[in-house]
Amino acid sequence: MLEQPHFGRRLKRLRLARGLSQAGLVGEGMSTGYLSRLESGERRPTERAVSYLAGRLGVDTSALTGPADGRPLTGVLAAVMSAPPGTDDTAALSRAVEEDAGEDPAARWQALWLLSRAAGRDGDYEGERTRLRELIELSDLLAAPDLRARSRVRYARCTRALGDMRTAEPAAVEALSIARAAELSVSDTLAALMVLISVETELGRLEAAGRHVEDMERDLLPRAAPAQAAEALWTAAVVSNRRGDDAAARARLDRALGLLRGQDDLTLWTRLRAAATAAALQMSPPRVAAAERWLAEAASVLDLIGTPLQLQELRALQAHLAFHQGRMEDAGALTRALLRARGLRLSYRDRVRLSVLDGRLMILAGRVDEGIAALRRLGAQATESGNLDLAAHIWQALATTLADVRSPGAVPEGSHPGPGA
Repeated sequence: MLEQPHFGRRLKRLRLARGLSQAGLVGEGMSTGYLSRLESGERRPTERAVSYLAGRLGVDTSALTGPADGRPLTGVLAAVMSAPPGTDDTAALSRAVEEDAGEDPAARWQALWLLSRAAGRDGDYEGERTRLRELIELSDLLAAPDLRARSRVRYARCTRALGDMRTAEPAAVEALSIARAAELSVSDTLAALMVLISVETELGRLEAAGRHVEDMERDLLPRAAPAQAAEALWTAAVVSNRRGDDAAARARLDRALGLLRGQDDLTLWTRLRAAATAAALQMSPPRVAAAERWLAEAASVLDLIGTPLQLQELRALQAHLAFHQGRMEDAGALTRALLRARGLRLSYRDRVRLSVLDGRLMILAGRVDEGIAALRRLGAQATESGNLDLAAHIWQALATTLADVRSPGAVPEGSHPGPGA
């Protein structure tokens, strides 16, 4: 057990980091007076109190009781940065941040950057958002344009993953404004522009997104490194796809995939193939054969070294592919397994698209009213949250599926019957 007053200090930092008042943390299971004495170090916590508070904070009890590292944050950072590949120092770094007195804002910024990146890799978007909020405040305190732009780019990506488009858009706009005003590098400016284009696309502002794509391809893409150019081309391909220009979308996807080899950047190589699979299946008609090839290439890597989040994204794509291939039983089994799994890490958009697939499968299986109700509920939620591109996909999926039901023996548009059909 961490002794007082260190326990109280750590508890208070965790509470404040989550934006909670004392009353908001204790709920109905503890008095604010008792919490106040714990935070001030006047009272020693019981195991029951530690368990309760850890549950309210959403952390393991070790986050409250684990031993202090004994080193300043800069020392822990040095250890983390020099650790052998594969070492997970997240817990130690998190404790060091919680115990840090804040005397070195730059070191704290770097630590929070590493922790937010780790949370994003794990699909813990709420945890990532908490870290990024403080990152933005610290970058403003440091008055460093590059740090200000980068923290806002990451914040826009994170809130987009949470489906919070109304927060993502101003963050992306501000990131691009900072990058341009400070004449930051091509890499920083392109990163800000890409996230803005993605947000505009999901908000249904395709004309604005198209204009930004033109700016990006004219001013930045020729000077970008291959890895980032590939990401930019994929971003542009999504806009082309949403605007109904499938020829341009295909050309951009093919260019993006040709820019990288596996030995250049295996992570990005794999991610682009997964992203290309999703884009190909959303074309009209879907490019099923290309999607199957790209997904097989991504799976060959992810099945061996994929993170839990990446594996869930892979299974979701496999479910969508099975649907478009007419393998309804496989699509249903994959979809149900993911939606019922504990610890689903998918982004808001991926989660909704998987739920849409589940609703379509209900309708095609004869549970028409249940499937229609599910899709209508999803469409209303997406519209209310400002995810207009996603809402359009839901309503289109509903209309297409009802048309399929009225055509005896029909399979989804752009698909082909599975083996033995």
